[in-house]
Amino acid sequence: MKIGFFDSGIGGLTVLGHALKMLPFADYIYYADIKHVPYGEKKINEVRQYVQTAMDYMAEINVDAVVIACNTATSVADAKLRRKYSFPIIGMEPAVKPAFAYCQERGKKILVLATSLTLREEKFRQLVNKLDATTMVDTLALGGLVKFAEKFEFDTLDVSQYLKNEFASLELSDYGAVVLGCTHFPLFSKVLKQSFTEETVFFDGSVGAINHLADILEQKGIAPSLDDKIKFVITNGKLPPSDVDYKKILHAYVHSI
Repeated sequence: MKIGFFDSGIGGLTVLGHALKMLPFADYIYYADIKHVPYGEKKINEVRQYVQTAMDYMAEINVDAVVIACNTATSVADAKLRRKYSFPIIGMEPAVKPAFAYCQERGKKILVLATSLTLREEKFRQLVNKLDATTMVDTLALGGLVKFAEKFEFDTLDVSQYLKNEFASLELSDYGAVVLGCTHFPLFSKVLKQSFTEETVFFDGSVGAINHLADILEQKGIAPSLDDKIKFVITNGKLPPSDVDYKKILHAYVHSI
């Protein structure tokens, strides 16, 4: 089986990492659109065009399925996308549902961390409203973390100071759950957890997305490959980053989960 992964940069590696553990025998194509990163600060129509370009590439190479491993891209990709292509397209959704179930029993609030575009989009509002969780859910846009990640800065003093400034207006002990609503954000799990209590649980949508992918592949009877291979496609065509850089981040993340 040939599975495409698409993100604006390295964030989708956190989703690919779960795929490598759950679906080890597959050929993976990871498309990183770093020419246009970050998506979270772009206009909706711009991001839709970037997604369209990536999906056209995936169609050309005859993938069996594509994971849009980017919450922002998923939030603006309309239904026409799935009607246009014959292969299944799996998107990302902030893991508000499991966080809601966890916090509802404990009388705690939920903090959703994402990009500003994801938080502005109707898909996110509908998700929260459907759960009737508006009074439980607070949101915070942390687009700066995407920029740090693309510079391969994950636990520097600059990152810590950025988070300290962004969290300054919040009472962090109020939150029983933190939802990582951007695939770049799990790369900062270590430094993020330092800001919250030990009881605070972190949720992201990667496992749910890969479970959904596995179900679809099984339903369609798509056979696994004999081994696993990963091909990286980086839109700017320049170094850095390189395949080696991406593989280092990916392998480190796989070993951390």
